[in-house]
Amino acid sequence: MKTVSVLGSTGSVGTQTLALLAEHPGAYRVRALTAGRNARLLAEQAVAFGAERAVIGDPAQYPALAAALAGTSTRADAGPEAVCEAAAIPADWTMAAITGAAGLRPTLAAIRRGGAVALANKEALVCAGEVMLAAVREAGATLLPVDSEHNAIFQALASGPREALEKIILTASGGPFRTASREDMARATPETALRHPVWSMGAKISIDSATMMNKGLEVIEAARLFGLASSEIEVLVHPQSIVHGLVCWRDGSVIAQLGSPDMTVPIAHALAWPDRIATPARRLDLARAGTLEFATPDLDHFPALRLAREALEAGGGAPAILNAANEVAVAAFLERRIGFLDIAAVVAEVLAHLGSRPANDLAQVLALDAMAREAAMPVCRRRAA
Repeated sequence: MKTVSVLGSTGSVGTQTLALLAEHPGAYRVRALTAGRNARLLAEQAVAFGAERAVIGDPAQYPALAAALAGTSTRADAGPEAVCEAAAIPADWTMAAITGAAGLRPTLAAIRRGGAVALANKEALVCAGEVMLAAVREAGATLLPVDSEHNAIFQALASGPREALEKIILTASGGPFRTASREDMARATPETALRHPVWSMGAKISIDSATMMNKGLEVIEAARLFGLASSEIEVLVHPQSIVHGLVCWRDGSVIAQLGSPDMTVPIAHALAWPDRIATPARRLDLARAGTLEFATPDLDHFPALRLAREALEAGGGAPAILNAANEVAVAAFLERRIGFLDIAAVVAEVLAHLGSRPANDLAQVLALDAMAREAAMPVCRRRAA
């Protein structure tokens, strides 16, 4: 029986991971579950899976969690330090699905413990790539990508030797504004921006998809995961979201991974790797899908993608600054304090102001994260005015 922990169990990826575990009773034992604020759902999950430990990140939610778990065998705890402690509990496999910079320390704790870490928190490699990868080497841990695009590349790379690689291609749906005019985007509301045409995701990642910042962050993550230069990573808009990633080899072969747009598939691949398990995911019917479209993204239309690539090429702490400024700007948009097009503009201004700085350890990364957030707030206020 494989022991597992799920960091961020009440989010989209976390709930899908637990649903998959439920499809295979007796095969997995849950050691730890963590969540940010949803104590009610966390308690329900802990009881359903007999988790040894359940931790809520927000200490104010601890009384509700403790009350819900009273009389059970699950130990309840709360606070950021307790989340990191839960991440460090020995487990064969850990899902790292805490979104945003809040997931950095727990993900690092899981990596340092060793074992297999399924990475759904792209910020871990975007903001602290060198730190995380050094910890992977030191602990002998295994990083398994869960993002559908990176998981696709991971699978396709098995088809040839690394020295024969020419480039990889990440696909992007184009989001809800793929064919919209700049004028329509300027008038966009949170409701329209959250209306993704293909994927069902949380609010923050849905907005990132609408700006294509999500794809920019994925370019940075791919560079870290697979040891690639920016020039070796291409992005194509593919609105059907059926081809998730492609690997191009020097003999002219292109190997692609296809599947229905369902996160259950990459989660299952990471959970069972190097084996495979059955999933309830809808099977791909290419005849029914019909035409598959591909196009080069318009960087004038979606400047966030260009900003992310520039941050990757600048190196150092630039990606951490990019990510933090974007998180602040997305929150401001969701709160209707700035417009949709202001999101990329805020990020660009903060990057220009702070530039690239060293990010050699987690303390430096977190300091840059705080600095960028502080710099982004007055920019948001000015644009709101």
